[in-house]
Amino acid sequence: MTASRKNLVGLTGGIGSGKSTVAGLLAELGATVLDADNIARAITQAGGAAMPAIEREFGAHMLTADGALDRDAMRALVFADPAAKRRLEHLTHPLIGRAISEAVTSARTRSVVLDIPLLVESDRWRKQLATIIVVDCSNSTQIERVKLRNGWSHDTTLGIIRSQAPRALRLAAADAVLMNDGISKETLKAHVSELADQLGI
Repeated sequence: MTASRKNLVGLTGGIGSGKSTVAGLLAELGATVLDADNIARAITQAGGAAMPAIEREFGAHMLTADGALDRDAMRALVFADPAAKRRLEHLTHPLIGRAISEAVTSARTRSVVLDIPLLVESDRWRKQLATIIVVDCSNSTQIERVKLRNGWSHDTTLGIIRSQAPRALRLAAADAVLMNDGISKETLKAHVSELADQLGI
């Protein structure tokens, strides 16, 4: 089945929103889920497709001993220097986009969910998507979840949230919103199932 005949659904949400949980639930319901973060990690591992260009652009000090991207060092750099973030995205986004396009074409299911954290920040995919689902929660819930999950400080967590699209901008881009705040996983699962039925997933 070609990409043009597939039901392409975009899934996004801020860090700590529960987007990955929703992606897993959609996969359980039979959709093919493509995770842009996993693809980004693959191309920045040792020997990954993006590493030669990253080393040329940023220097060997941004690599680990085995030749992978030093994520902590890069995270510190892009938070301190927005231009560095744009330089990194210029190198990685075309490779991520190509990998997603190939995976969509080869997917065996009609419905393909593109799990893209920066979906709202980039206009690359929106025109190709039948629907955009935003997983949402309050900023305070985001902070609590990320601090608990990652062990990061309040300031680090808040800095990551502020580096992403504002919550209002994500909601404005949504065709459907899954509110994941103060509910159980069982309730969230029921909401995801109901939405999947509505969207033909």
